Parts: sequence; C-alpha cells; structure tokens
Amino acid sequence: MRTKNNFYFFVLVVTALVFCSFSNKKTKVLIIGDSISIGYTPFVKENLSSKAIVKHNPWNAQHTGTGLKKVKEWIGNEDWDIIQFNWGLWDLCYRHPDAKVYGNRDKVNGNVTFSLEEYEKNLEDIIRSIKQVSDAQLIFVTTSYVPKYEAGRFKKDAQKFNKVAKRVMKKYDIKVNDIYKKSKVIHKEFGKGDDDVHYSKEGYKKLAKILSEFLSEEIRKINTKQL
Repeated sequence: MRTKNNFYFFVLVVTALVFCSFSNKKTKVLIIGDSISIGYTPFVKENLSSKAIVKHNPWNAQHTGTGLKKVKEWIGNEDWDIIQFNWGLWDLCYRHPDAKVYGNRDKVNGNVTFSLEEYEKNLEDIIRSIKQVSDAQLIFVTTSYVPKYEAGRFKKDAQKFNKVAKRVMKKYDIKVNDIYKKSKVIHKEFGKGDDDVHYSKEGYKKLAKILSEFLSEEIRKINTKQL
C-alpha cells in the first residue's frame, strides 16, 4: 500500500512540476514593423512583461521590399511562438528624388513605392519565406491611419492596401488585428498632426493597449494548448 501511495505522490509531484514549468514559461513574441510599431513596442513589452518576451526587429522594417530581403535574418534561429508583422505605410508612400520633405515624400510628383499588385505579391512571398524558417503563429496588423495632409501618402490608400492585405491573410489562414479604425480615433486626439502619421507618447500607449490585448488572448490560447 505504501508503495502504491508513493507512486501516486510521485505522479502528483511530476504533474505539478510540469504544470509549473509551462505556466512559468514566457511566450516569445517577435514584432516586425515600421516606425509606428517601433513607437508602441516598448509599451507592449511592459504590458506583457509577466507572460511574454517581446522583441522588435532591428530598426525599421520599412516596406515589403525590405521585408523580402531581411525577414529571415530578423527571425534568425530563435524559436518564436508568435510573429506579429505589418507592412503598408512605406509601400503606399509616394517619393520623388527632388522632394525637399523628409524621406523625399511627394504624392504630387512622386511614384508609389509599390502598387497594390506588387504589395500583394510581396506579402505572399514574405509569408512563404517566414514559413520556411519558423512554425510561429503569424499575426498581421493592418496599416494605421493616414491623415489628409501627409506629404507622401493619400488618406484613402490605407484602406485600399488593408483590403489587399486582409485578402492575402485569409488565403494563408493568418489572423488579422485590424487597428485602422481605432488608430484613426486615437490619431485625432493623440496624433502628431494632420500631416504626420505618427503619434505622441500617449497615442502609442493607446495603440499598445490594443495590440497587447490581442496578443494576450493569443498567448492564452497557446499556453492552453501546451497544457
């Protein structure tokens, strides 16, 4: 009887240790994106500090052309649980070499970085590249709000590019965190102006809350599966 009881006690201890090891394991999250994501990532890190290790790709992911060249390097050999990515603001930007505005932005005389068709193809190629090197759950974040007087971007293009991106994500069964409408509301109060796509510190905190809540739910699902 004592041997049997000892066996049950051993099983309970092992089960408890396994449970604790899973519950204490932090989810690894890689955020790939532009300057907007660079702005909110520190607050996402803070919000998820108890449950996830959150990192951002080095510097700015720019447009999908840069993504095609760099995404495998950014992923590296790390065993990521979640890779959250976004491209769009740079893709839909018009630039002209003679423009005096920062970044040579010029939606009057310039050329768009990538057309909708090119953007779609690039996203598909990026997704295939990611899947070649990682089994992480993928989450796409839509392009944020573009104000009317932005020098190199047309306000209406954000939704056009988002529509294409969502179609691609549906094709590859990738979850989408559509932040466009919420980012528009946040930008009205906490944006840096009607000619700037960026946000104040408070604006980035509010965006981070949206991103953190979405990621937190996905982390919960991952941890539940592991148990």
